[in-house]
Amino acid sequence: MDNPLPRPESMPNNSREGTAQVTHTVVVSDPLPAKRVNEPITFTLEGEFHEPLWTARTREGRDVLCQKLAQAEAPGRTSFVTVLTFEGETELTLMGPATEADGITELPPVEQDAFIRLDTGYFDLEMCVGTAQGEGSSKWGLRHFRSIDEGIDLLPSGNNAIGGFYGPFFTPENGLINPPEHATVEIEVVERGPVLHHYRMHGTIPDGLLPELKDKSFVIDWWFTYGTPYFSRRYRVDDFQTVINGRAVTNKITVGDEFEGGQGELVFDRFAAYGGTRYREGDPYAEELANMVQESLQAPPSSNEKFEAFRSQLTDGIAGAHWDLYWRLFCIWEGALDEPMLRERLERVRTAAHIRADLPDRAWTIDEAPIDVSAVPDETIFPGPANKTAEFHSSTGRAMIWWTGVPSGAFQIVQRLQSGWVNWGSNGENECPELPVGTPIKTAYGQFADHWEQVAEQLEYPPVVSKRSSS
Repeated sequence: MDNPLPRPESMPNNSREGTAQVTHTVVVSDPLPAKRVNEPITFTLEGEFHEPLWTARTREGRDVLCQKLAQAEAPGRTSFVTVLTFEGETELTLMGPATEADGITELPPVEQDAFIRLDTGYFDLEMCVGTAQGEGSSKWGLRHFRSIDEGIDLLPSGNNAIGGFYGPFFTPENGLINPPEHATVEIEVVERGPVLHHYRMHGTIPDGLLPELKDKSFVIDWWFTYGTPYFSRRYRVDDFQTVINGRAVTNKITVGDEFEGGQGELVFDRFAAYGGTRYREGDPYAEELANMVQESLQAPPSSNEKFEAFRSQLTDGIAGAHWDLYWRLFCIWEGALDEPMLRERLERVRTAAHIRADLPDRAWTIDEAPIDVSAVPDETIFPGPANKTAEFHSSTGRAMIWWTGVPSGAFQIVQRLQSGWVNWGSNGENECPELPVGTPIKTAYGQFADHWEQVAEQLEYPPVVSKRSSS
């Protein structure tokens, strides 16, 4: 937002009649030394400000647009959001209402189930409500995503999504119920203006095998601001307690962000955790599930049409297939196997995978250098706890960076060259979820590979706003 805005109208008098007009100023201070680019800043002022858009002037004399937030903090107070490019410290003084300005705009949708496609000034992204048909193209979440400068869609087919959450529902214990593919969401508009779009997804998860995970609903908040190289989100799920991978799980989820480059192409080919990566290689669970697929396909012809449909898709092998085809055969929602057979086969997979996961030859590795995930067994690693992580492309320099408000206890990172599928998931071995419900997440994307740690620090430590009012 470097271009000057239209000159504001005069500031209304929010004080009592006969008293001096109040100048509303806040100080914005950065705890870090690096420059901020279109950093979202929220501040609250005393008084009733009725117009939706206002102009504020920085200490340096630059005008920026402020959007009044519809969700008032309290009677007699008004909250605003703006985006600032600055370094060190600056001030914002509210000048008066604004009548027009550049900002977030809407674009023609790509997918039939699109709720909205946005040009945020930095990202071109599409938010979808899903179709609950049990396929990759059925998912709610962000099904197209690109930075405007780069212009490369990280989800070109629409068969994957950023923002889904999976565990503890998408587990062999629960019959592999996949919330993004087996449910739709309703989307509530919380804030929609040129500076900020805030959306709230509401959904209900289909019941699986575990009784303690039935009748569960979720809410996901998403925030996008104008010109900002990151977006924010937060997941809330009805309280639950269960056992996954032999461990008690209370209100922890798997958040999964997927990307695709097509067969033989990876949009990200390295992974790193802040301070170094502690990880184990390989994915015994995926191997055991694939083995069970192969065993199941050897069965005589069946009258179950869904089973035969999966058999026809998997005849040529699953090495280059979408990950969905590894598990959909064993999903209770699909009905390809009757429940007793489903439970028996998933129990066998689970037992074998649990044993293999902790064998002595699956030692922990500690590496300061970024990991070439596609070079390890199963093209999968399971890193240990972290709150700042990144996947990036070693030659193009593009990077996706995640900060979580508390560390996830583990991650699953996949960079599968055969299919071009890349995954960032907040789960450990055997789909065990590790991210506490309610954790704030910020996700940045851009040409950040050579300084991703600095970007991650900025995600973790936002500028500090202090109020100053003088008459």
